[in-house]
Amino acid sequence: MKTTKTMGRLISLLILIIDIVIILDILRSNKETEKKILWIIVVILLPILGPILYYLIGKNKL
Repeated sequence: MKTTKTMGRLISLLILIIDIVIILDILRSNKETEKKILWIIVVILLPILGPILYYLIGKNKL
């Protein structure tokens, strides 16, 4: 049981770190402010899917 809690915490921490890195990447990008805000909202509301969508759709295309 303790292993399950530890694994869950590690996964949560990993997701948080990835989200922070993605948000910093968005803030450093040359995108318009509105697009930056939109992508940050997507990453915050969809913490697992948001970064994937950003790299597949938004990183170089928008």
